[in-house]
Order: sequence, then structure tokens, then C-alpha cells
Amino acid sequence: MSATAHSIENTGKSIWDGGQSPLKASYGKLMMWFFLLSDAFTFSALLVTYGMIRFSHQAYSGTVDAFTFSQEYWPIPEKVFEAVPFLHGMSLPLVFVGIMTFILIMSSVTMVLAVEAGHRMDKKAVEKWMLWTIIGGLTFLGCQAWEWSHFIHGTGGGGANLSWNEYGPSDFAALFFFITGFHGTHVLSGVVLNFLIYYNTVTGVYERRGHYEMVEKVGLYWHFVDLVWVFVFTFFYLV
Repeated sequence: MSATAHSIENTGKSIWDGGQSPLKASYGKLMMWFFLLSDAFTFSALLVTYGMIRFSHQAYSGTVDAFTFSQEYWPIPEKVFEAVPFLHGMSLPLVFVGIMTFILIMSSVTMVLAVEAGHRMDKKAVEKWMLWTIIGGLTFLGCQAWEWSHFIHGTGGGGANLSWNEYGPSDFAALFFFITGFHGTHVLSGVVLNFLIYYNTVTGVYERRGHYEMVEKVGLYWHFVDLVWVFVFTFFYLV
């Protein structure tokens, strides 16, 4: 009998009980990675669908009648998303969505700082950076709500919904609502999770456990949400 088998026999463990954690990751982290991988496939399918529909339409050039434009020509994002709150009548292409992107990226930075503070078992620092992350997420959602409202109202009074789009084909509005709405739902769920982590930190749950691994696991989700927005921003607002 080998030394390993003899050791297992003496401890009463089955050989099927397992050994070291894969990649030295805990069960919770591993399951989070599996979830994020499956979610990445979903977002990839949505963005590929957008790209295929986008390039099945012509790009606008010259002057055509409104009906032909709405049926055949894909809108230019710089002409659709050019408004900024409190700056009515000014054309500022993609400025507001750029601000939204900056806010979300900065919330990812504060999440990194929260995770780092958790490694140091610094309860006060975790509280501070988690609170800033929550504020960043809520601010992004508020900005997205305003953008939706402006998109629905429109610039020419016609606006946009799931069956009509003053800017171009109805597919553009449908994809806009679905893709940005699906991502916004992820941001909202992330904010809820972040709040729960913040609450548990304040009440000392992780101090009593002796680690802040939950901060790191939720941080993985939050970074994923931020990364997905970079792709949504590139596909929807720049292409």
C-alpha cells in the first residue's frame, strides 16, 4: 500500500473526497466564474445579433424622404445621442454617454480598493469604498434612466419605442431598449448585492468570519458588468 493510500485510510477519508481546490480558488469564486462565463455568452449573442442587424442596413448618406430613411437607413449614433441634461439645444455627441462610462469605470476602481482593503482586514476602508461603489452604480442608473427618457421622447416629437423609431429602423430602438436594459438590470442587481455587502461589513459579519471573501466575489460580478458596458458602448454608440 502506498504512503498516500495509507494516509487516506488512517484519516477515514474516501479517495473521492477531493484534494486541492482548482486553481486555488474557493467553491464560491469558482461558481461565480462559471456564472460570469455563461452570462458572457448571453451578452455575446446579443451583441453579435446587433452587429448582424446593424450591417444588414445601409449607412445614411445624402438626403432621402423620412419614410425611406426610417425603413432603410441605420441612424448615426452621434446624431441620436447628442443631448446632455441642462444643456438644451446644444449638440454634444456622445458626451453624456461618455460621462456615464466614466462613472461606471470609476465605480470599478472603488470596488478594487474595497477588495484590497478586505485583504488587509480594514473594516472602515471596506465600508468607505463599498459606499462609493454603490453611489457610482446608482448614479449610472440615474443617467441611464434620463437617457431612456430622452430617447423615448425624441428630438422631433416622434420619439422611439419598440414599434416606432424616429431615428431610423424600429430594430434600432428595440435593440437599444433590450441590450441597454438587460445591462441596466445587471447593474441594478449589482447595486443590491453591493448594498448587502456594505450592510454585512457595517454589522461586522465578515470581521467575525475572519475574511472578506464575499467582497471579492461580488467584486468579480461588478467588474464583469463594467467590462460588458465597454463592449455595449463600443457596439452601440461607436459603430
